Amino acid sequence: MFGKNKYRRHRFHPLKILFFIFLFIGFILLLGWVVMYLWNQILPETIGVKPLTYWKAVGLLILSKILFGGLGKGRGWGKSRKEHWKSRWKNMSSEERERIKARWKYRCEKRKNNEDKGF
Repeated sequence: MFGKNKYRRHRFHPLKILFFIFLFIGFILLLGWVVMYLWNQILPETIGVKPLTYWKAVGLLILSKILFGGLGKGRGWGKSRKEHWKSRWKNMSSEERERIKARWKYRCEKRKNNEDKGF
């Protein structure tokens, strides 16, 4: 439109990149404030812990990302794992499939029985 080639490769402008970097950092800092606020409003009265400072809240946020979110795998890891199991399932014989189905059925029933007992 307006004389521009619509098939032209889009390039990122350096100011756009800087904008998104600052936006990302701002989001992390805002999330740190939310963690600090919620911690200080709920936990000291509930379980008697000390209030959290802002930078400790940001550190806690980063630590929880490392511990529970992993490092560097990103979103693609889950997809590749799913693809791995799909291809593995396709290559199984019908006897292997039935054996796995029976094992999972047993696990699910065992878990359901434990939940019914209050475990």
